[in-house]
Amino acid sequence: MTFQDEFGLEVSGGAAGLEPHWNALVRAFLAHSARTPEHLEALLAADPEMPLAQACRGLFCLLLGRRELHATAREALDAARRGAARSGAGRREAIYIDALAAWLDGRPSVTVARMEAILDSWPQDALAMKFSQAVRFILGDRVGMLASIERVLPAYGEAHPARGYLFGCQAFALEEAGRYGEAERRGRQALEIAPDDAWGLHAVAHIFDMTARSREGIAYLDGNRAAWAHCNNFRFHVWWHLALMHLDRGEIDRVLALYDDEIRRDHTDDYRDIANATSLLLRLELEGIAVGDRWEELAGLAEARVGDGCLTFADLHYMLALCGGGRGAAMQQLVRRMNVDALQNRAESDRVMRRPGLDAAKGLMAFCEGRHAAAFASLKAARPHMQDLGGSHAQRDVFERITIEAAIRAGALGDATRIIEDRSRRRGACDAFGAQRGAVVAALSGDAAPRAGAF
Repeated sequence: MTFQDEFGLEVSGGAAGLEPHWNALVRAFLAHSARTPEHLEALLAADPEMPLAQACRGLFCLLLGRRELHATAREALDAARRGAARSGAGRREAIYIDALAAWLDGRPSVTVARMEAILDSWPQDALAMKFSQAVRFILGDRVGMLASIERVLPAYGEAHPARGYLFGCQAFALEEAGRYGEAERRGRQALEIAPDDAWGLHAVAHIFDMTARSREGIAYLDGNRAAWAHCNNFRFHVWWHLALMHLDRGEIDRVLALYDDEIRRDHTDDYRDIANATSLLLRLELEGIAVGDRWEELAGLAEARVGDGCLTFADLHYMLALCGGGRGAAMQQLVRRMNVDALQNRAESDRVMRRPGLDAAKGLMAFCEGRHAAAFASLKAARPHMQDLGGSHAQRDVFERITIEAAIRAGALGDATRIIEDRSRRRGACDAFGAQRGAVVAALSGDAAPRAGAF
């Protein structure tokens, strides 16, 4: 049994009445909706071996970056293959299943290639478009993100149900490419077409951050809360963006309130939520702000994830939590495990673990221990390769800030100046952090003694 979804694509399933649930699942995924699992469960309750639903289940598990979910993803792969054999699924669905298998085999770049193969023949497939963007984001492939969107753009006319979500993805890709004016226009347009496009709204938030327009950014996010109120834990990330803008303005009480009431309202151990929290606390401590016992909760969660090894991006944020919580033994354990993984060469992620992962992890640990010269040497070595971690410029900026701070405390003032200037040039503006650290370097230019500071 097959049906045609709202994008005009054929979907196979073994039960009647699946079309509304399928359409709702795709839209929920595009919108980062908290209801995405609900729609997936409805599909699998009606047809436990629905090929595309099981392929989505497996891919969703892998997007979460948790080693224990790989077993669930393999179960989904097996169920998808059984369903495809039973229903005689077509080529498009078979490619989705191959994409899941490739990632489970440690080759997410092949997963991206499979999604692009779908888009070659079915450019209107918004699900493949979003998966391609999501995996490229994890891989740090900002060039590919934009190229993929621009390739399928002609297929998204005014009648396409996902036109707004596509524009939101394009806005983010343009922002990561440094094309801020185009990105802002497209992100605002995305939200006009799809009022629940949290990704498009978040792209505009990135632009305000990168161009040091925090006052405008605060007004924009406060005025569009309905666009992200429906979200899964992605809403915590949008709250994080709002907190960054208040931090740029020196509004520390507001930052801490957002941390307690929104960003860490739910004490999850999702690596993305931990990344939000650790990077914000670290920014605060670099400014000399006492954060109380907030590190303790994060350090406990991070210590339990030391052996995971799914994503270097996650590992480095676990390291921040361990540093903040003073878990020296766990920090050493994390570096040892990363070193073992880096030598395995089992999967594409091991290359990133080797570089920049190990240098960055060692640099963070040295910084925590007050060995600022060693910290700067390691972080400087990692810096040219940090894009490979994945995530966004805004997320990786916490490591840039630590690198600058390490340089200053180590007395490497010329290096600090160059990094500060390069950071401002790439961001499109000098924010409060850049201005303040530039002033510190200027004041110390005749005195190379390391500066005392928090953390």
